[in-house]
Amino acid sequence: MSQSSPANAYADAGASERALLERRARLLGPTYRAFYRNPIHLVRGSGVWLYDAQGRKYLDAYNNVASVGHCHPRVVEALSGQAATLNTHTRYLSEIILDYAERLLGTLPPHLGHAMFTCTGSEANDLAIRIAQHSSGNTGVIMTDFAYHGATIATAQLSPAAVGAKGVPAQHRTVAAPDTFRDQGRAARDFARNVAAAIEDMRTQNVRPAALLLDSAFSSDGIFFPDASVMREAADHVRKAGGIVIADEVQSGFGRLGQGMWGFANYGLEADIVTMGKPIGDGHPMAAVIVRPQLVASFGSNTGYFNTFGGNPVAAAVGIAVLDVIEGEGLVENARTVGAYTGELLRALQGRHGMVADVRHNGLYFGVELTAEGDEALAATRTSAVVEAMREDGVLISSCGPRGNVLKIRPPLPFARDNAEQLAETLDRTLSRW
Repeated sequence: MSQSSPANAYADAGASERALLERRARLLGPTYRAFYRNPIHLVRGSGVWLYDAQGRKYLDAYNNVASVGHCHPRVVEALSGQAATLNTHTRYLSEIILDYAERLLGTLPPHLGHAMFTCTGSEANDLAIRIAQHSSGNTGVIMTDFAYHGATIATAQLSPAAVGAKGVPAQHRTVAAPDTFRDQGRAARDFARNVAAAIEDMRTQNVRPAALLLDSAFSSDGIFFPDASVMREAADHVRKAGGIVIADEVQSGFGRLGQGMWGFANYGLEADIVTMGKPIGDGHPMAAVIVRPQLVASFGSNTGYFNTFGGNPVAAAVGIAVLDVIEGEGLVENARTVGAYTGELLRALQGRHGMVADVRHNGLYFGVELTAEGDEALAATRTSAVVEAMREDGVLISSCGPRGNVLKIRPPLPFARDNAEQLAETLDRTLSRW
């Protein structure tokens, strides 16, 4: 997907969009980037649909932030009602934040007994690493080699996708993602062995692991769902070395994978800390760290924790509403059934288009790997072109992976069978161009 920052880089932008791009560049500076060569000026959202300034609607098959659908009426009502009543912070007593904590903890295994609230997934992962390092007395963190875990100093350094391998500090280690496709899935089979090797390499440098930090869907790495036993074995290696397991559920949580609320549970992992963000608030900025009580006991008494906006009453009301919608509308089951149907449609494309090398999915999370006769650069170029063409045809997706050749498809949870059919038909037309 084209994301070059200068306004003049968006070659296909119309006049009104170009004016907005120039204004963005003048006011926000060069670091803000827009999706697509022809960026979309969005003005409204509803359910799985987004609408631009000209009234054209787009099928959103990408945004898990609006997890229960854009502008869900129940979430909007909860937000506005609480905002009109009271919005303070957690240093005052409030029932609603406790009500939300009880509801959220009730979706997780009982050994995870405390909830700590932040505003973003980056903050959540940052706090989780602080707790892991404090409770273990260790410093090293192991993550996959194209992971993304956040935008703070600490989490950016744990995000090779953002800073590159050279940006990862010396005390940390990266391991190959459990790629279930390339080389007949060798990296997936060797994942636990690679984690053990990283721990041994740490030991030679007098470093001990504080944590294994895992995105349960390996979202930036290319979207993989490896064998559960290998994941559990990797966790055992870390625990034996004195570290803990942090499950980053910012991408895979809240029913996304269709087998329950949480991705780590699909592997039978007993996570020590779970971090969550994006879909937790259906677009409202909120996030959370769920933790074993014993891990945070010393941290809490020695360091304390306070976040001005984390856990405020409006966020709590929104969080409760999101859980109500997931449960009341059967969205986990919808992710399972519609996800399976969508997977069938996408796999059918693999039989019709030689450039579709692999289709990976769990629930409503899909990675479609494209190839170009062994030419990785050409595959990446074609993947970007597919994303751009889909946008022009009214369907929004993205791409991921270290080679940039995996279509990333991750729609809101109310995605229906007819939406899946539109997605597949549009992708079929697009792939037919090559």
